[in-house]
Amino acid sequence: LKFRTAGIFGFRTCDHFGPHPTFVEMDRASKELAVGVAIGAVGVLITQPAAFSTSGFAMLALLLIGIGPLAWKGLRLTLVFFSGLSNSNKHGRIDGYNDQYDDKKTDVDGRNKDYANLVDSFYDLATEFYEWGWGASFHFADRRSGETFHQSILRHEYFLAGRLNISKGAKILDCGCGIGGPARNIARFTGANIKAITINQFQVNRGNTLCAKEGISDQVELICADFMKMPFEDNSFDAVYAIESTCHAPDRAGVYSEIKRVLKPGGVFACYEWCVTDEFDKNNAEHMKIKKDIEVGDGLPDLVHTSVCTKALKEAGFEVSEARDAMKDGFLGEEGEPWYVPLTPSWNPTKWPRFQFNPIMFRLTPVILKFFEAVGLLSPGSAKTQVMLQAGGIGCGRGGELGVFTPAWLMVGRKPL
Repeated sequence: LKFRTAGIFGFRTCDHFGPHPTFVEMDRASKELAVGVAIGAVGVLITQPAAFSTSGFAMLALLLIGIGPLAWKGLRLTLVFFSGLSNSNKHGRIDGYNDQYDDKKTDVDGRNKDYANLVDSFYDLATEFYEWGWGASFHFADRRSGETFHQSILRHEYFLAGRLNISKGAKILDCGCGIGGPARNIARFTGANIKAITINQFQVNRGNTLCAKEGISDQVELICADFMKMPFEDNSFDAVYAIESTCHAPDRAGVYSEIKRVLKPGGVFACYEWCVTDEFDKNNAEHMKIKKDIEVGDGLPDLVHTSVCTKALKEAGFEVSEARDAMKDGFLGEEGEPWYVPLTPSWNPTKWPRFQFNPIMFRLTPVILKFFEAVGLLSPGSAKTQVMLQAGGIGCGRGGELGVFTPAWLMVGRKPL
């Protein structure tokens, strides 16, 4: 069963393949069908009561058999998301977070010194929005012909896992794990045991809850830790990976050196890094705005060039076997899409999250959220958080279109024996 649910700030795409529904699931499906039919029937009664005949109702019911489940699931997910935001006090941190990117109050050096608070604050603000709008894997992927969104995310993770040269039972570190979506997927794919670290306690709690729910707690454990000073002994892990996370580090050589310390001799470290590319021009005003929007909208102390990361990995003592932009691999096919397409504007309301980036929705969404804040449905700061995250998304999308930014500078390094 594939479903996509739309909302006023983003989308959620899921694919579920499993056995036939249980009695409970059948009951839920019946509810979804009933909701869909009822919504359509009420709509017709209100707008065109004269057209409400027996044959018209039958046709409407058939059409809504497919639409009903989507509407019901979308409503349930949105209510859960709104409930979480209304009970949250984290979004009150948004003003303090934004101050850290005010060039009149601080600079790159200041953000690097305060990186731990910066990144922790960012994920306090962003995590619920990310999970509701994107899923449990907080990263990008190009979508190749025949793939769903979810399949493209998995393929991107499996590709990186394939670089680790590990076997079942290996002990792996996920360095910057979010709520553990990639860790759970890679654990199932490889049979490895994964320790996953994030600096944000809310993500740890949420991730371990999901691990228990998915029955994989025996393989995956989330731990609150700073990847600049990890609480592990030397030579602890057979392999280490990082997916779009070490861009939060104040010093690339520093985080890579710490990863090398906990990695066993001969072990492999593989990562996707966020970087500006050779197309980036620091004298170009649009390029500089894109860079700033990405930094502010994604909790980065500084966004660096690909060469900085590759040089830092070598300086940390790794034998580098790959360093390239994985988003340029191609193989998209006729129906595929580059990684940044979901972040580009569209006037088509079925194209989420693209629809929210068009000029009208871009201005309307904060107004809607402020109204919800005013009536107590959302916690204060939710609208400002959405504006910040949306600006970051637009920066990433435009950076991808111009080729000045990549979220997947692939690096693979081996710790010498």
